[in-house]
Amino acid sequence: MIFFFQNLVNALQWGSFYALIALGYSMVYSILMLFNFAHGDIFMVGAYVGFGVASGLVALVTAGFLGLPNWVILVLTIIISMFITSFVGILVERIGYRPLREAPRASAAITGLMIGIILETGNLALLGARRLSFPPLIMSETYNLGGVFVTNKKILVVVISIALMLALDQFVRKTKWGMAMRAMSYDYVVVPLMGVSINVIAPMTFAIGSGLAAAGGVLYGVAYPVLDPYMGILIGWKAFVAAILGGRGSIMGAALAGFLLGFIEIFVTTVFPSTLRDLIAFSIVLVILTFRPHGFFGRPYSARLRL
Repeated sequence: MIFFFQNLVNALQWGSFYALIALGYSMVYSILMLFNFAHGDIFMVGAYVGFGVASGLVALVTAGFLGLPNWVILVLTIIISMFITSFVGILVERIGYRPLREAPRASAAITGLMIGIILETGNLALLGARRLSFPPLIMSETYNLGGVFVTNKKILVVVISIALMLALDQFVRKTKWGMAMRAMSYDYVVVPLMGVSINVIAPMTFAIGSGLAAAGGVLYGVAYPVLDPYMGILIGWKAFVAAILGGRGSIMGAALAGFLLGFIEIFVTTVFPSTLRDLIAFSIVLVILTFRPHGFFGRPYSARLRL
């Protein structure tokens, strides 16, 4: 049991990153019926923005201009990074996807891949290929809970991630903007005729998804403090799989699928060689989709795509 719960804690932390990124994929797909394949690189941008914000705040504190404890610096870093990165998402929608809204979905997919390459290359041009170390805002402490070792960073990542997911769920369920987003996901052709502008809802969706990805990037930097320009590629594709597994437009589904994928990967590596992690994890996902082709909470109509 100790072995199980120890790996469960590790899986919760790893699944948090997949879940936060998967939410952005799922939200955009539910409204525009396309996947933003640059979303993994927006996660990377958010991590680097967080690096810049945290480094600047730490420098101001060190110089004596600010007197803030580290936990306040972390909270400010998450909030500011989400705000800045949300504008990156808005620009991606406005420049990259809006002109292709009525184009074949394959064109939009290729555009997303190209935007991702632009973000990666821009990072390399500005900061170089050298990996950066995220500022140590939180000193690691380990707690022994009945033989299960839990660090304060793992608790922080899981708690903040779940809090953001619950906040998003409440926003979508109980606000007028959330109601408009749900209506648009149901029928994005008829709803604009009723006064709800797709040119408002679409960038808002990109902004929210990008902000969540930025929060995931900052938390990733806290947990694994080495940043790389290509860090968003693999984790982004896995979050995309989690979004598919969760079902079209389902916040709960994307979150649960993200955690499930994290669980599978962590538990596979405890039994099998790490080189088989992705093979076994994706094989399990394939089996699940064979019996649930629309995902956990998806509906049959969600499979209709304009090709």
